[in-house]
Amino acid sequence: MALSLGIVVGLDQEAQLARLMGTVAIGGGTFDGAMRAAEVLVTELKATALMSFGIAGGLDPSLRPGDVLCASEIMVDGQIIKATLSAKGLRQGRILGARAAVAGAAEKAALWSETRAQCVDLESGAVALVARRHRIPFGAMRAICDPAERSLPPVALIALQDGSIRLGRVFGALLRRPGQLPALLTLAQDARKARLGLARLRLAPEGDGLG
Repeated sequence: MALSLGIVVGLDQEAQLARLMGTVAIGGGTFDGAMRAAEVLVTELKATALMSFGIAGGLDPSLRPGDVLCASEIMVDGQIIKATLSAKGLRQGRILGARAAVAGAAEKAALWSETRAQCVDLESGAVALVARRHRIPFGAMRAICDPAERSLPPVALIALQDGSIRLGRVFGALLRRPGQLPALLTLAQDARKARLGLARLRLAPEGDGLG
C-alpha cells in the first residue's frame, strides 16, 4: 500500500516547495510547533509516513550553503532514532534535532565534536519522536543554510513569527543595531542557496525522490 506522506516544515517558504511532495503542516520555527504539526498530520490528516523538510544549520565544516542532507538517523534528547525513509542520490548523515536554535559558530563546533551530527534543525527531532510514537516510517531532508563557521546575527532569531518572516521586526532590530546588516545580507544569500537546493528536490525527475 502506498504511503501517505505528511511533511513538517518550519517556514511558509519551505511549505511552498514541499506541497507537491505530500500534505504539509507548518511548525512555525519551534520544536514544540513541529511536534504539534506532526501530530496533526498523523491523527487528523491520516499521514502514514512523516518527513522533515527545510533548511538547517551546518555542523560538519565540509557542508556548504545549498548542500542537501538526507537523514540516516536523528539524534534527539540524547537518543538515536534510525530514519526509515531515504532519498536516492543524496548525501546521508546524522541530523541533530534541537529544541532551541543553535546560533553561534562556537556552539556549532562543540556540537559537531560532541555528537558528530552533520547539521541541526528544529523540526527533525520532533518528527522522529512522533513517528516513533505512532510506529510509522519517517525521514528528513534538510538543505544547509548557515555553515558551521558562521554565527547567525541576533536579528535572525527574532524575525520569525508563526512560520513567517516579519519584516517589521527585522527593520526594528536593524535600526537598533545596524551593524548586523552585513551578516544578515550574507544569511539571505545562504538562505537563497538553501531554497534552491530544496527546489531541486521538489523538481527531481521521477525515480530520484523518496526510495
